[in-house]
Amino acid sequence: MEKINYQTADSMEKSKVLPLYEDAGWTAYTENSQQLMAAISKSLRVVGAWDAGKLVGLIRVVGDGEIILFIQDILVLQDYKRRGIGTNLMKLVMNEFKGVRQKVLLTEDTEETRGFYEALGFRSCDDGRMVAFAIQR
Repeated sequence: MEKINYQTADSMEKSKVLPLYEDAGWTAYTENSQQLMAAISKSLRVVGAWDAGKLVGLIRVVGDGEIILFIQDILVLQDYKRRGIGTNLMKLVMNEFKGVRQKVLLTEDTEETRGFYEALGFRSCDDGRMVAFAIQR
């Protein structure tokens, strides 16, 4: 099994990032790659998962790092899923920001995503305790 290296980054090469977002089918991000790269550089924290120089996973968080933290993006290449990379990325961020009171993410509602986030301690807002609202263009 490969040795995955996790590194925090202030910036990343577009040529490394775009294949990851394209693999996930996140075309709303890749259609304006300049905006995506600007968003990455302005994020509170970005951690990449690397396999021999290849970006195979990424987590990007935004927020103030004190009271609120938004998990904006977490991606793992399809060929690398089910190897603990997403879990490790999430645990690295959660450990770094363990004192933050609210940790929030908004994602698609599938059985796979529910199972992943619930296993990490997240609770769905549809359980009657909270409500979430969003505007997406």
